[in-house]
Amino acid sequence: MRIVLMGAPGSGKATQAKQLERTLGIPRIATGSLLRAAAAAGTAPGQQARQALDAGHLVPDDVVLELIRERLREPDAAGGFVLEGFPRSVAQAQAFDTLLAELRTPLDRVIQIDMPEDELRPRLLGRRVCSDCGAVFHAESRPPRESGTCDVCGGELVRRRDDSQDAVERRLATYAEHAPGLLDYYAQRGLLYHVNGTRDSELVYDEIRALLS
Repeated sequence: MRIVLMGAPGSGKATQAKQLERTLGIPRIATGSLLRAAAAAGTAPGQQARQALDAGHLVPDDVVLELIRERLREPDAAGGFVLEGFPRSVAQAQAFDTLLAELRTPLDRVIQIDMPEDELRPRLLGRRVCSDCGAVFHAESRPPRESGTCDVCGGELVRRRDDSQDAVERRLATYAEHAPGLLDYYAQRGLLYHVNGTRDSELVYDEIRALLS
């Protein structure tokens, strides 16, 4: 299966993508992780990514696409993938389609996790992430056993920079600007499916699996 998982910031894309990776045996490809790994490795696209990130700018689409191209050529992606966090605009979706056509790997499903904006804010503002292992907690709905300490590895729990109040408002505004056109693009191609993201994550996952089968 070749799947794009979409949704607003805080809608639970990462949780569902990780679960699909475990059960379907196909890699989860998160663009944020790709960018950080490339920047750390010092590859040519990675250096471009680091320059943009250090300057507080968006990484250019052609750089992101090149990193995705490299990742999809790795052996573990031959049987499919779950792409999370990309595309985020119609222009990116069109460029991604061109890339998939070159690789002869067309998409099977685009799944949108729907959630109202008034539920997204508290999710994002209360989120805490382990600085060592990346485990995710929430100050109210999923607090750690010991305040500020990861239950998994004992690392320090921190708030991501893009989960600050100002950053959250910017992210939600950017999503609201681009999402309608992007959803329409995939709906016209007959690839788009919606799931209700307001429920328990296990129920959301069950619906996603039903759509995939």
